[in-house]
Amino acid sequence: MKRFLFFLVVTVLVSFGCEHRAITRPEEQPQAQKEAPETTRPKTAEKTPEKVTEQKVPSEVESIEAKGEAEKALEEKEGMFKDIYFDFDKYDVQDTYKPELKSIAAWMTKNSGAKMSIEGHCDERGTNEYNLALGDRRAKAVKDFLVSLGVPSSRIETISYGEEKPLCTEHTEECWAKNRRAHFVVLSKAGKK
Repeated sequence: MKRFLFFLVVTVLVSFGCEHRAITRPEEQPQAQKEAPETTRPKTAEKTPEKVTEQKVPSEVESIEAKGEAEKALEEKEGMFKDIYFDFDKYDVQDTYKPELKSIAAWMTKNSGAKMSIEGHCDERGTNEYNLALGDRRAKAVKDFLVSLGVPSSRIETISYGEEKPLCTEHTEECWAKNRRAHFVVLSKAGKK
């Protein structure tokens, strides 16, 4: 009995659920459908050819050269001028560094649109707050010296990193001396005279 009911349900579902179409062979099609003129048949949309534009993809050599130029420009900005070093717990500009600062002032005068940042750094001895303040005094002392040589104050920024960006991480006097410095970063070179 269960099989019979199952068979009956499946038969009913198949007969009502499927769409019924009459299958006709091409020779059995009505004459009017065979002879329909070309104009009454729906035309498929004509495809317009896509425009192909050529885009130059840089070769590997060109992209390496571009990266090399960018790195060179960054290195030039970072290492263009030598760092100025300070004695322990001092921020006055030593006479030995004044010729270097004079050449920086001459370059800034020649490149009238150039802007620069002076970073003040310290060794690891002392508190963070003290070293930030000492780094600030070092950067400002160098800026003041450049301003005294005729460089407009508005073209020089100062920032203190204190002990946060050491060049050397050993715990020796030689290493600490390398970290007590003012570092120069050229921000822009625009506007040469």
